[in-house]
Amino acid sequence: MSTDTLANDLSALIGEGKVASAPADLAAHSGDKWFAAHSPEVVVFAETTADVAAVLQLAQARKIPVTARGAGVGYVGGCVPVGGGIALSLARMNRIKEINVMDGVAVVEPGVITGDLQAEVRRRGWFYPPDPASLKECSLGGNIATNAGGPKCLKYGVTRQYVLGLEVVLADGTVVRAGGRCHKNKTGFDLVGLFVGSEGMLGVVTEATLRLIPHPPARAGLTASFGSFAEAAAAVQAVFQSGHLPAALEISDKFTIAAARRRLGAAALPPGEVLLMLEVDGQAEAVALESVALARVLNGCGALAVVPAADEAAVERLWAQRREFSYSLRDTGLTKLNEDVVVPRGRLVELVVFCEQLQAETGIAIACFGHAGDGNIHVNLMVGDMADPAVSGPAEMALDRLFRFVIGMGGAITGEHGVGLAKRRWFPEAVSPGALVLHHRLKRALDPAGLLNPGKFLDEPGPEAE
Repeated sequence: MSTDTLANDLSALIGEGKVASAPADLAAHSGDKWFAAHSPEVVVFAETTADVAAVLQLAQARKIPVTARGAGVGYVGGCVPVGGGIALSLARMNRIKEINVMDGVAVVEPGVITGDLQAEVRRRGWFYPPDPASLKECSLGGNIATNAGGPKCLKYGVTRQYVLGLEVVLADGTVVRAGGRCHKNKTGFDLVGLFVGSEGMLGVVTEATLRLIPHPPARAGLTASFGSFAEAAAAVQAVFQSGHLPAALEISDKFTIAAARRRLGAAALPPGEVLLMLEVDGQAEAVALESVALARVLNGCGALAVVPAADEAAVERLWAQRREFSYSLRDTGLTKLNEDVVVPRGRLVELVVFCEQLQAETGIAIACFGHAGDGNIHVNLMVGDMADPAVSGPAEMALDRLFRFVIGMGGAITGEHGVGLAKRRWFPEAVSPGALVLHHRLKRALDPAGLLNPGKFLDEPGPEAE
C-alpha cells in the first residue's frame, strides 16, 4: 500500500486535517531525544478517543504498525517508529477535562503538559507531585507510558501512585476503562498498573484520572557542597539515619557541576566538587525546624558550604538550577547517553567508583547526577557522533559493562525513562526468567499481531512462542 493511499484512507476515516505525510512532518515524528530515528509512513494527529479507536481498527485489519507518541522528549527511543507505519500523535488531545478538589482528582487527556497541570492544580491550593526534569515540555501520556519520576518521588512516589483510572484503547480498537476516581479501589486485577509503564506496547492511553493532594503550606531547601562523592553519599545516609525524609534529595558529581558552572556562572553554585540539593515541605513551623536540623546534619558530615533556600521562591530557583544540569551537559557539544540506572541506596559510592574506572579505561567522559535518595542515578556517557562506528562501538561496550555491573549488584537498568530501544538488548537479563515469560504472554494476549510500538524490548518472539 502506498503512503498516499494510507493517508487518504485515514483522512476519510477520521476527517481532514488530522493526517500528514509531508517530509517535514515525518521527520518531526521519527524520534525523541535519543540519537536514533526512523521515519513513519504517515502521522495521525488524533483528537478524540474515537479517532484512536478507528485508527487502531484500521491498522489491525491491515497489519500496519502503530507507534503512539506524546511530546517526544524521551531519552530511550521509546517512540521511534522503527516499524514505519503510523506515528499516532496524541499532542492535540491536550484538555484538562476536570479538576475536582472535593474528590481530589484531575481528569486529563494524554497530551496535557505536566507542568501545565501542576500550575492549574497549584492555583487551587492543590498538588500533583510527579515532577520529571522536563515537566515544562513532557506530556502526561508519556509520563504514564514510562512511569516517570523526578526529584520528589523520594517522598511522594512516582507517576503510578497518582493514576487512579485510565481509558485505554487496545490494539483491536476496544476501549477499556480501568480504575476510576476513588482513591481506594480493589475491584478485580490492577489493570491500571498493567498499563502504567507499558511504553505504548499494550494499548494507547486516551484519558487519565489522576490523584491530587493538598499542596504543602511551606517549602524550604538546602544546597550542600562536599569535597568528594564518598563524603556526599555518607551525608545522604546520615540524613535518613537522623530521622528525616526530605521531599527530594539530589546529588551531582564533579563533571556535572563543572558543566553547570560554565552554563550558569562560576558563582551560581557553592564551591566544592560534589553537590547535594534537598527540599523539605509541610507546615511552616515544622519546615523551619527541619531545615535547621538538616543543616546541622550536613555540617556534621563535613560539608564545605551549606546554603539555605528559605522560602518557596528560593526553592524554585534551586530546582530551576537543577533542571539546567542536563542542558549544561548538552552544551559540551557531545551526545549525552542518559542512562537512568538504579542501585541499592547504600551502594552509590560503588556505582560512581565503577564509573570513574570506566571513564579512565575507555576515555569516555561520564557525568553522574540524580536522585540520591532512592538510588536512581543518571549516568551520562558523553560521546561524539553515534553514527560513527569508531564512536558507537566503544560506547556500546561501555554501556554493556555499565548495565551488567548494575544488574550484578541487584540494581535496575531503568528507573524512570523506560527500556525503549536504548536498553532492549539488556532487558532479558534485567528481569527473572519467569517475569520474561509473563511479559511475552501479556504482550501476545493484548497485541497478538505485535503492531503496537514494535521493535522495542518485546519485539522478539520470546519464551513459549511457537
